[in-house]
Amino acid sequence: MRNALIIALREFTDNAKTKGFWIGLTFIPVLLFGSIQVPIWIEKKGTPIRYFILADQSGTFEKTVEARLEKAHEKKIREAINQYTVRNAKPSTLTNALAMIDLEKIPAPNAGAVEIIEGPDAPEAAGAFSSASGKDSWLRQMKPYLKENAPPFIEPKRSFQRVPIPSDIPSDGDMASLAKHLRPYLRGEKTFEMDGQTVKLHAAILIPSDVEKRIVRVSQPAALSGQKGIEYWSGNLADTKLRDEIEGAVNAEVRRREGVSRGLDLTAVNSMLRTHVPFVDLNPKKEAGKETVSMADRIRQWSPIAFVYLLWLAIFSVVQMLLNNTIEEKSNRLIEVLLSSVTPGELMMGKLAGILAIGLTLIGAWILALIGVLVWKSGPESEFASQAFTIIRTSKLLPAFLTYFFLGYILYGGIFLSIGSICNSLKESQSYMSVITMAMMLPLLTMMYIPRDPNGTLATVLSWIPIYTPFIMLNRIMADPPLFDLVGTLILMLVCAALVLWLSGKIFRIGILRTGQPPKLLELLQWVRGEPASRPRQGK
Repeated sequence: MRNALIIALREFTDNAKTKGFWIGLTFIPVLLFGSIQVPIWIEKKGTPIRYFILADQSGTFEKTVEARLEKAHEKKIREAINQYTVRNAKPSTLTNALAMIDLEKIPAPNAGAVEIIEGPDAPEAAGAFSSASGKDSWLRQMKPYLKENAPPFIEPKRSFQRVPIPSDIPSDGDMASLAKHLRPYLRGEKTFEMDGQTVKLHAAILIPSDVEKRIVRVSQPAALSGQKGIEYWSGNLADTKLRDEIEGAVNAEVRRREGVSRGLDLTAVNSMLRTHVPFVDLNPKKEAGKETVSMADRIRQWSPIAFVYLLWLAIFSVVQMLLNNTIEEKSNRLIEVLLSSVTPGELMMGKLAGILAIGLTLIGAWILALIGVLVWKSGPESEFASQAFTIIRTSKLLPAFLTYFFLGYILYGGIFLSIGSICNSLKESQSYMSVITMAMMLPLLTMMYIPRDPNGTLATVLSWIPIYTPFIMLNRIMADPPLFDLVGTLILMLVCAALVLWLSGKIFRIGILRTGQPPKLLELLQWVRGEPASRPRQGK
């Protein structure tokens, strides 16, 4: 046992000094931090202002579009104000400070509802936050609630900015001519100056003078429904936010006018469209009086997916280390030196224990990083992070993760150690690795499906296949699988892990000193039976 511990310590220290270990130790924490902060940073800083041209030859939708984009920008300001308040308000006054922010109310869910702008007049005016005086007035009212060292509020930049048609393009031409002249600007071949800076055109919205005749109505013949209406020109097919805003604004105004022309009471129509029967999700597994499904319940259902991926990544990373170290020591004859002082069994157990310590170090750092990110993001600003942290802290997810990591590592570690002992180079091991890697991909391919039917036939069958048990059972753990599955698969994993260690020991004892071509399957079976087909060639 003492020799095995010495080998384990050597394996741990040798691998802890490698660049690969430190890359693996920091990669997941950096990825966790980046997955949260980078999209936020890109949205705030990295996404440029989208400059667009609006040519409304009908003169009927220009104000509608401008009002919709102004409302979108005001909503962005309100969200920034809310975040600014959460970060800078005094703890004792946070509740009152948030109550002062009259955030835009979102209508209740209304499947299939048609958006209609209320009132007989043109689009609503922008709110108080869209003007500099409105923001200044709000900041003065908020000052008593803020910390003394609170930084100044910085208004978020606009997502979209309308620009005039370039001076070298005749604006009184027809739509086809205007589109032809705008093509070089839309392709990025031409730019123009605005407020002292070079501007690239993101999109051009061309509204024809006869747009009213192109409106598609239910009573309209089908042959006319395919005609062109408003033209949206843009070379960026991925970013459709501007198109969605303008399309929503125009169609809402068209429906408003249609309602006015038919003599409808638009306020009553809007009220009717928002009329609905509320649906509530209830879970029969929860105790009486607490059956309502909350955000925490949904996070609890889907949270194992992240841990399944971490488990797969951790096991695959550490057993790969085990394979590489074994093949490297065998190829440079270091194994022969080690076996002069320890037995093959001690060497094998020492290697398994040392790399297991490396794996526990890695997953320990990853879990601490995950918890740190959730604690950092917890609070009024992020209910999701608060709920996720509570679930991880109070549920059986972490104990299950550690248990299945240990069992999965023993199972796969024994297999990879056997492969390393019979191969003389990484190239020789690829034929074995390709088969195992393909088999290991199944948990990743099914990890999104399992939470949808955690106790179904597929999940149950895969749970009883030992090489998939750690991943599938971890994915099912938050859905309260049957006790028979939970205990039975755990016993099966323990038996299989012990069996794999026993078989691996037999193969390792003979294969570690073997040189030449890797053994055939029949010869491996003879090794397991304790009757090697031929005497292994010893290295000189």
